[in-house]
Amino acid sequence: MYRFLAKFYPKKLRKAYINLLRYSGIRLNPDVFLGFMCVADFLLSLALSFYLGAFFEVPFLISFVGIFFLFQVLVYFLLLLRADAKARFVESILPDVLQLMASNLRAGLTTDKALLLSARPEFGPFQEEINQVGKEITMGKEISEALLDMSKHIKSERLRKTVVLIVSGLRSGGELASLLEQTARNLRQERLVDSRIRTNVMMYVIFIFAAVGFGAPLLFGLSSFLVEVLTEKLSSIELPEATVTSLPVSFTEVSITPGFVIMFAVIFLITSSILGSLILGLISKGREREGIRFMPILIAISLAIFFLVRFAIKNMLGGLFGF
Repeated sequence: MYRFLAKFYPKKLRKAYINLLRYSGIRLNPDVFLGFMCVADFLLSLALSFYLGAFFEVPFLISFVGIFFLFQVLVYFLLLLRADAKARFVESILPDVLQLMASNLRAGLTTDKALLLSARPEFGPFQEEINQVGKEITMGKEISEALLDMSKHIKSERLRKTVVLIVSGLRSGGELASLLEQTARNLRQERLVDSRIRTNVMMYVIFIFAAVGFGAPLLFGLSSFLVEVLTEKLSSIELPEATVTSLPVSFTEVSITPGFVIMFAVIFLITSSILGSLILGLISKGREREGIRFMPILIAISLAIFFLVRFAIKNMLGGLFGF
């Protein structure tokens, strides 16, 4: 049944899921994974839609479709973040692997032995990939082909370029140990430059986080209470008709309700938190999707401060305005 349901996914989306499962190191059949996710998503959307319809009077169809697609997007981005985390870890230990492999080559070992002895438990998922390369070489596959296949299992452009460089060195017959040592030094230099860049842009990250998480909800909390006060007081003002006609301004019925203002503020805060998170990811990591991890934190902080400010102002000033 799971394999049958997986066929309903669009071809491009299905291929993207297959690649993410491979990058994430999840060794499951992609069709079984997609089918199971579809069934779980359907049941979860059904239950939450009935709950929202019963307690909050949300239309069933709208809530069902929204929750269903939201769950699909959430799973996709979780897999994407898992793949990126694995790639970052591999890039962090790649210079050590290359340096160790170069040392093994200078000790007189062959290329395949030098690679296999470079696999250490502290290398985590990269140790599994190196061991897999060793198994494929043992079964008769060329080392260059096995290395290129390994680079397809990790979503890292640096690893791919490093593997291509190693394969070129193997085919050209150059001194591979010197090539690996130089590549390791270049990778460490790149990491040092990246860390300096992140340090320089940290002030921008702090400013955006403070503006989205604290400044915006504080201002919206104050302004929403002010609108509520003005709406309440203006609606209770009764002027004589003769006075109204002689005034240069006209008083009409206030059509904006406090509930509308609160709903607008909540929607705006959620939207600004999402966009702010993407900007934080772009500035700090160089990719917008890295900011997805900030979204729940920013949304929770901004909404909590918004309602907390409203509650505090009502308690302090509510008596002055008759609330």
